[in-house]
Amino acid sequence: MNQDRFRRLAWGVFLWTVLVALWGAFVRITGSGAGCGSHWPTCNGEVIPRSPEVETLIEFTHRATSGLAFLGALALLILALRLFPKGHPVRFGAGLSLFFMVTESLVGAALVLFGWVADNISTERAVVHMVHLANTYFLLAALLLTAWWASGGAPLALKGQGAVSIGLLLGLLALVFLGMSGAITALGDLLFPVASTREALERSLTPGEHFLVRLRVLHPLIAVSVGLYVVFAGHLVARLRPSLSTQRFAHLLTALYGLQLLVGLANVWLRAPFALQLLHLFLAYLIWFAFVLLAASALARGTPQAAPWGGEPLPQGVHRGTGGATWKDYLALTKPRVISLLLLTTLLAMVIAAGGWPGTGLFLAVAMGGYMMAGAANAINMVVDRDIDARMRRTARRPTATQRIPSRDALLFALALALLAFLLLGWGANLLAATLALAGLIWYVLVYTLYLKRRTWQNIVIGGAAGAFPPLVGWAAVTGDLSLFAWYLFALIFFWTPVHFWALALLIQDEYRQAGVPMLPVVLGERVTVMQIALYALLTALISLMPLLLGELGLVYLSFSLALNALLILKSLALYRQPERRTAVSLYRYSMLYLALLFAAMAVDRVV
Repeated sequence: MNQDRFRRLAWGVFLWTVLVALWGAFVRITGSGAGCGSHWPTCNGEVIPRSPEVETLIEFTHRATSGLAFLGALALLILALRLFPKGHPVRFGAGLSLFFMVTESLVGAALVLFGWVADNISTERAVVHMVHLANTYFLLAALLLTAWWASGGAPLALKGQGAVSIGLLLGLLALVFLGMSGAITALGDLLFPVASTREALERSLTPGEHFLVRLRVLHPLIAVSVGLYVVFAGHLVARLRPSLSTQRFAHLLTALYGLQLLVGLANVWLRAPFALQLLHLFLAYLIWFAFVLLAASALARGTPQAAPWGGEPLPQGVHRGTGGATWKDYLALTKPRVISLLLLTTLLAMVIAAGGWPGTGLFLAVAMGGYMMAGAANAINMVVDRDIDARMRRTARRPTATQRIPSRDALLFALALALLAFLLLGWGANLLAATLALAGLIWYVLVYTLYLKRRTWQNIVIGGAAGAFPPLVGWAAVTGDLSLFAWYLFALIFFWTPVHFWALALLIQDEYRQAGVPMLPVVLGERVTVMQIALYALLTALISLMPLLLGELGLVYLSFSLALNALLILKSLALYRQPERRTAVSLYRYSMLYLALLFAAMAVDRVV
């Protein structure tokens, strides 16, 4: 056999094992795990069972196909040692494949021998079920990489990858964790069927229910959280390790995860029919494969690294930085002045939702977690926009623009902040609040910074939605859900943002023009900008009155909002009549005070 035939064999063993894994899920879904009794490796004490029962046939078929997969993995290792030189990654991949094939067999044997099949509802079964899923992921990844390297994929270069390798590792671990939570959910659906989605939710929230029932409600939130991170990491890695492969896999991840979420919703709505369960698992495998190949492409020897700012990509291992960074520089990465207003809307939203003090512990957890997540987003923004920042007087002294903090260190700092923020919000508040905070980070980095900012003057209109997530975080932290009022707070900040930011853009339009950023004043001129500001100011004022129509707020808020909105519109009209620096500065400064006082008025009204 030559290397070309080995390549075809490697892909064949990989695809066969995928089918075997899906058939194993079918065994679980149909409750056929006890089809061969408590015997292993024989089936009901026989090498080839004579029982005509369907469950026995299903289980025996799974064992037989698993045996063929085992022989395939063994053949791959033997042939890899013969056909490829010492140190070739195919040898490593084939060795890993056989190792995880052995552990896969042992875990499967344990499930049968200890009776953790059929109607067993023990904690041990749940734990081993999760281990089984994780091992399957590792086995399939090892087989995929073996085939990838046999097809010409470059070996990995792990040194000098900095935050990229850590970000990818977190993504891989997050996907394994998501798969394990999905395994628990599927097991709960099998053992504790429900008649409706409402019953599933009610039972999940009922004290005293079996832990498999209560954990079922967490999987959708974990799926959204992990999906947001995986898509974010994919696109960020594709930018930092720019190649055709990384870009293709990043886009594929986004498409697959969007489809997976739709199938997941259908599973919830239709109470997880077995066909949709198998499709859901198959898509989970595809997402896992795409992320594994993204990691292999990004960390491959010879993949270019993004330049410190602009210009041609750098060779691997180069991380520029002048050094000498202090804690103040790292604090500057988080943009404390920008965060202050965002954090205020978060905390006041908590008071609004609670109708009073939400509790000191919860308040502090959300304050710290919210600051860290927003700080992580700002730090990543500084890394991505360091070329722009270096050309603008307002931002030229930022630590990434001056290179006091290398991009690698800034990204590592941002990843650590984001991870700690998510854990703190999830522990101190709830998973929904943590997921929303992560969603805000993803929107700011992916939608605004990476996609819109350099492409269209609508960047701040669409991308500015990131700044509207904080009140959702605060509301969810208190209530555990999102009411219509919470979305009103989101809409208020969404329409306020252009008024605030375009006033600033008028002041520094020359800098944006020099840096090549298509802000509205640069693209369409001052006259169109002030007209847009006036329009959005009017829309903001109208939206601010909606809670009154819904009966959520009373006279206290009415009196404050009328005064605040009147002044906002007057200042916008003054800028329209006289589009000069003085009126732009006045509106810019007042817009910050306007939002703070409006939220404060809502909080006071809900408390009194």
